Amino acid sequence: MDTVIGNKYIDIFNNLDIEVSKKLEGEYDVDEIIETFGKFFFNKMFLDITSIKNYKDMDNLKKLSMNLDMDKVILLLDKDDAISGSDVFLAKLVSMGIYNFTTDSNALMYLYKNPNIYRDVAHYQDIYNDNAAASNENVNLSIRPNKKKIIGIKNVTDGAGSTTFCYLLMKVLSDYYNVIVVGVDSVDLTFFNDNNCFSIKGNELESIINRNDDVEIIIIDLNDSRKENLCNDVLYLIEPSTIKLNKLVTINPGIFDNIRYGKIIINKLLLSNKDITNFEVESNLKVYYNVGTVNDKEDNSSIFLPLLSKLGYVDEQVNTDESTSKKSIFDIFKK
Repeated sequence: MDTVIGNKYIDIFNNLDIEVSKKLEGEYDVDEIIETFGKFFFNKMFLDITSIKNYKDMDNLKKLSMNLDMDKVILLLDKDDAISGSDVFLAKLVSMGIYNFTTDSNALMYLYKNPNIYRDVAHYQDIYNDNAAASNENVNLSIRPNKKKIIGIKNVTDGAGSTTFCYLLMKVLSDYYNVIVVGVDSVDLTFFNDNNCFSIKGNELESIINRNDDVEIIIIDLNDSRKENLCNDVLYLIEPSTIKLNKLVTINPGIFDNIRYGKIIINKLLLSNKDITNFEVESNLKVYYNVGTVNDKEDNSSIFLPLLSKLGYVDEQVNTDESTSKKSIFDIFKK
């Protein structure tokens, strides 16, 4: 079932061929929208941007993007507002991971059936860069918009393998892009002895991102930092062994609520399809990709290319066998 939040364009939403489970009409604070739909299951959401109070304040849209699954949200922009259709505004939407937007009501159902991924909207950032360079435009952004993409990797369970994951992801991506890896407040990356791996302090991260204009993709081992807002994509790694999961929910009972709409990656333990289904039911999370076990001394392209294709960074399609049978994980909430 789908949801609708409409204001100026509510009549357009009312005429869509969809089954609506919940509908709001009017103008709402972004916190009200998050509180109403943050834990509400929906297939797709049609969101009229004029329903968001102060939507021109990008902090409000950033807060929305961090608390809702924006892959499920179709944003109808205000065609009468020049700002919401400007190069700067659209480039900022893309930088927040908001890819499904339009000013054309006729495109809503197309996006419903054919949602965008990054490569479909990357040109908005390119157009902005070209115009900004031509006019020497200086826009107040924490990260200068350009062609670079930033991928954040964060352990959810203790020792879920983020550092090695970052390194192996870089090795595969480097066949397509100029890539570096940055570890925040940790020196673990230096032990790979790779010139494309750097260890920095958290307060240096924005500077590193802005200085490396020739780099197309920066992979960040986030560790304990709270720098997810700087990333275009954040991958949350979970090692779903019974002991790791039980320890996690004991220490932080609300952890799964905090990452409910994140891209959940199973790492260091390959699960069967049945095990993944059990895990999703027990945790109320949706698994984005099952990496499983890897050997950092081997070529792992066949493992990582399907993930990168799903994220929109490459066009390669590699078949992987995710049906390997493993022991079922136990009830992670059992006491």
